[in-house]
Amino acid sequence: MKVARLRLRDRLHALLQLDDPPWRTALALALGVFIGCTPFWFFQTVMALVLATVFRLNRVTTVTGAWLNLPWVAPFVYGAALKIGTLIVPGHDAAAAETVRLLLGGHDAFDWEEALGLLRETSIALLAGTTIVGVIAAAITYVVALRVLTARGARGRNGERARGRSRAA
Repeated sequence: MKVARLRLRDRLHALLQLDDPPWRTALALALGVFIGCTPFWFFQTVMALVLATVFRLNRVTTVTGAWLNLPWVAPFVYGAALKIGTLIVPGHDAAAAETVRLLLGGHDAFDWEEALGLLRETSIALLAGTTIVGVIAAAITYVVALRVLTARGARGRNGERARGRSRAA
């Protein structure tokens, strides 16, 4: 069992390329989280791959960060983003309220023409809000991931030193 666990850990280690410095891994994860907060739901994975390649970051880690905005979390992220966006972009609060009413209303009341019109009216507020929410979420992710990875690396180095001393003795 221990051998299988070590093999799995070695494979995950190789896949995530955790040989990167902690700051690069944390940056890749934070970039993914920022992308995951964008309203471009169906293009987030492609955006993560392209930006990770452009910035020469770990693609798997960046995509993992983008996938952290799961479907049961997304309504809260986009709801908060829309609220923040309406506070920043003047004149969009009525359209945002109407959008929420339409989305929460019954399916028989759904009209594609009305929905597209509301989307046009709220898109600027949503984009502004998701940018702010994304920057905040990415900053928090970077700090937390950097601390965890740095602590993990320090523990690993201390463990290797202790093993090296016991072998030398």
